[in-house]
Amino acid sequence: MAIELGRSGVRFLWSIHRPVDAETTKLEEILPEEFLGRTKNRGIVYEWAPQVNILAHKATRAFISHCGWNSTIESLWHGVPIVTWPLYAEQRMNAFQLVRDLEVAVELALDYRMHDSDHHDIVKAEEIEKAIRCIMNNENSPRKRVKDMREISRKALMEGGSSFISLGRFVVTILDSCN
Repeated sequence: MAIELGRSGVRFLWSIHRPVDAETTKLEEILPEEFLGRTKNRGIVYEWAPQVNILAHKATRAFISHCGWNSTIESLWHGVPIVTWPLYAEQRMNAFQLVRDLEVAVELALDYRMHDSDHHDIVKAEEIEKAIRCIMNNENSPRKRVKDMREISRKALMEGGSSFISLGRFVVTILDSCN
């Protein structure tokens, strides 16, 4: 990821979560040599970032995501197209639906086979570059479709919307079962 971000020329904010058992404490020790210096005018790297605030910001043009449920919903809510990079569990199914069914995402790594816990796929820098270039293209279909999905999501929560009605029915069902 660092190699491609370094050569891509795109502006970025990257949140890196260090492994729990990591002995190193500094980003400089995790990233390639001089990465932070070479990218300081167009990129920011943090150990933690407020994801919802970043997705809500008008300057956010894409999101590379593992496709966990919260990340998926937050990205759709804010109309930010996704580059999918699922790791495990439901993330693969979410990524599949985002790419193939909803067409609001670009596939980076989308392997649906089950792997043992010792198996790790390596995503090549060229694959990352291809996905970034595709998602950053203003003419791409996922960029346009995610804006539509943003509006659909918001309408569903408004009074009379499908989610509003479903939640109301759920509350009535729960209250009726208590009587």
